[in-house]
Amino acid sequence: MSKEIFLIDANSLITPHLTFYPFDFAPGFWNQLERPIKDGRIVVLDMVKAEILHGNDSLKEWMEELDVGEYIDHREPCILQKYGAILQHVQNSPCYKPAALIEWSRESVADPWLIATAAVYKYTLITFEEANKGLNAKNPSKNAKIPDVANEFGVKTEKLFYMVRELGLKLM
Repeated sequence: MSKEIFLIDANSLITPHLTFYPFDFAPGFWNQLERPIKDGRIVVLDMVKAEILHGNDSLKEWMEELDVGEYIDHREPCILQKYGAILQHVQNSPCYKPAALIEWSRESVADPWLIATAAVYKYTLITFEEANKGLNAKNPSKNAKIPDVANEFGVKTEKLFYMVRELGLKLM
């Protein structure tokens, strides 16, 4: 097992909850996630927690009861500075249309904040978001994607199952 620290995107909790690991079907999955979250191996950004608490389901209840060992406020000065650089990259890149910057500038969009946090603290960012395979200046995209922008800032992105394996979690 590595000593990698993981920053988790809300979609890496919401997707399993709604699809392959609902609480009534796979409670062991959720129980096993609690220890690395409490120990700080899985880090929770305040915006991710807020997004999950906005729901009204068992995932919200789980998050409310969770003992988070490493909880990060996205307004930390070092994160704010990196966030600005990320938005500037999206604005200046010929690969993105102005709509990409408008979307990522919205107060409720956690994606650039996740990248900024992972870049500052050298975390591996866990997300189900896919890279834009055809990203180029000849056909700019109106959607910035976490893996593409994270790569520009030296942030490693991986899927949930990578993290599960690295943490040695097992479905029983």
